[in-house]
Amino acid sequence: MRHIILPVLLLAATLLHAENGYRLWLRYDAIADKQLQNTYSKQLRWVLADSTSATLLAARRELQTGLTGLLAHPVSFTNTLHTEGTIVIGTLHNTIIQQATATENMQALGDEGYCILTRKKGNNTLTIVAANTDKGVLYGTFHLLRLLQTQQNISKLNIFSKPRIQHRLLNHWDNLNGTVERGYAGFSIWNWQKLPGYIDQRYIDYARANASIGINGTVLSNVNANAWILTDDYLQKVAALANTFRPYGIKVYLTARFSAPVEIGGLKTADPLDTQVQAWWQQKAKDIYSYIPDFGGFVVKANSEGQPGPQNYGRNHADGANMLADALAPFGGVVMWRAFVYSNETPEDRFKQAYNEFTPLDGSFRKNVLVQVKNGPIDFQPREPFHPLFGAMPNTPLMMEFQLTQEYLGFSTHLVFLPSLFKECLNADTYAKGPHTTVADIVSGIADHHSLSGMAGVANIGSDINWCGHPFAQANWYAYGRLAWDYTLSEQQLAGEWIRQTFGNNKKLVENVQQMMLASREAVVNYMTPLGLHHIMGYGHHYGPAPWYDKAPRADWNPVYFHRADSTGIGFDRTTTGSNALAQYKPAVQKQFGDVATCPEDYLLWFHHIPWNYRLSSGRNLWQELCYKYYSGVDTVRRMQHTWQQMKPYIDSERFEQVSMLLAIQEKEAVWWRNACLLYFQTFSRMPIPKGYEQPDHTLEYYKALKFPYAPGN
Repeated sequence: MRHIILPVLLLAATLLHAENGYRLWLRYDAIADKQLQNTYSKQLRWVLADSTSATLLAARRELQTGLTGLLAHPVSFTNTLHTEGTIVIGTLHNTIIQQATATENMQALGDEGYCILTRKKGNNTLTIVAANTDKGVLYGTFHLLRLLQTQQNISKLNIFSKPRIQHRLLNHWDNLNGTVERGYAGFSIWNWQKLPGYIDQRYIDYARANASIGINGTVLSNVNANAWILTDDYLQKVAALANTFRPYGIKVYLTARFSAPVEIGGLKTADPLDTQVQAWWQQKAKDIYSYIPDFGGFVVKANSEGQPGPQNYGRNHADGANMLADALAPFGGVVMWRAFVYSNETPEDRFKQAYNEFTPLDGSFRKNVLVQVKNGPIDFQPREPFHPLFGAMPNTPLMMEFQLTQEYLGFSTHLVFLPSLFKECLNADTYAKGPHTTVADIVSGIADHHSLSGMAGVANIGSDINWCGHPFAQANWYAYGRLAWDYTLSEQQLAGEWIRQTFGNNKKLVENVQQMMLASREAVVNYMTPLGLHHIMGYGHHYGPAPWYDKAPRADWNPVYFHRADSTGIGFDRTTTGSNALAQYKPAVQKQFGDVATCPEDYLLWFHHIPWNYRLSSGRNLWQELCYKYYSGVDTVRRMQHTWQQMKPYIDSERFEQVSMLLAIQEKEAVWWRNACLLYFQTFSRMPIPKGYEQPDHTLEYYKALKFPYAPGN
């Protein structure tokens, strides 16, 4: 019997510690370096923690879980100071923290900031986590645990941190039937059928993960909204989630379908200037706040891609946003009105339409309205220039919308580390107030002195056991939250932090995997849309290449609309000789992008129709450079595969094999992208693929014939 029990116990232990990715970056495994573990144990021997609120209790639980795991022994809580190594966490209500922070400007940390300090009190060395509010203490606690997970020196801490962005949200495009639009990691994690009575542990772990990176809001429903989310039956379910998230500093938001007064309210109109419609929304706001006292507000997609909006009634976006803002204002709620609008009836370049619709309304929105703008002017492409609205509406707070789910970047089978995309946009110079007025300055409110600011990330989260489908897709969720808190963080730091918390602290592991991650986004741009090509993905599902497609019901859903390849060249002319979209930028930006000689080659085909024989800085002509880029993208993926194989000794077998299989899929699909695009564009250039490159193993007709009626995320 003894011989049977032992293997069973060993199997149970193995399953208990299975590395399936569920724990994300909050693994808290025992520190392998025994000397470091002992050092930390001496510095963090006792914990004196306030526990007077649900949020402080959450911080205390996290500290207990984290320290017990990392230090491999139960944490000891105390009510008094001991002679060695005490952590004290709490607000200024705590006398010890008052004394420790007496010389600091705590007011400057605001409602969410915190400090982590090393202080001497007699012979005792204290580690202080202090804040003005319980939320700040929670954020500081997670920061301290991050320092331990990444094995930093904590003997002389003097950290002060506060968020640069006020509203830091995940936007879930989850539908009430459990599907997720543009979701590639399974179904929705919200089980509406079991709510409000059943609170899945996953909801709590979701809140923990978000709080650990500073995310303070979640939009539960798809921007292609369903009015039923606003009914009493569903508001009870939403309230149950809000109650679960509240201790972690997270507010819930909902998408508001503009036609809800008609669809669930029994009215004959949703005209925002109709007094009955206004009264309906005011009552609806009261109802929501009766269920959820700290409800965050509404996100609205209106008059875009078939969604109803104020223009259905001859009104403008400000009319619609202000009606909802007035309903929410008595309760402190905000409206996030999306600027992703374009009309098939408008012959203008799709690039220009949001700017044309919104800039005349600058200054006419209520003070609790944010206009939510995608990072680029088309639609979450692998690379886009910054949206011209940034810097063009100084009297209106503009919030950023990034996409974490990889709708146009290979879904959840491609390893793509997105902070380089985020930073590329945030660091772009708008010249709105002269040189060095970045997009980040606009979004944070610094440039125009707005107190209201926001950033949204379209979530890549689903029911897959590892949350995001691809183990490395977790890094984009992590990095987005960290950047929303502090957009000055570098891609290198974010990658390093995530690797150390997710896989381990081995130097060789961190350096090599970091190189993979930092190279991955440029690789995807190269094998999908190099030199400024854009929106050449498959129609509807956006899976794989289809630059030849021209059968969509509207012109700007066709890839041929965007690349405009012909016998003379390729690219979309957005200069004065073309659509003149460049006129929407400040003169300095126009000048740089408008001249072929000064336009960055990364954006060349965004703004210019370039002859096939045009010479680029490399000395290669345009066709040769396209070939070089497409082939180099594939080569980078193959190097990533090689690097990953070298990491086998440092990675658990489960995640190693999973990533190995996904990289093989990525390599296969990168080759597909390269071959299909070059064979198609070759029909216009009439030039050969240069010698020395591996030749396509299928014909163009083969690639054109591929069909994907059940591609995910549609």
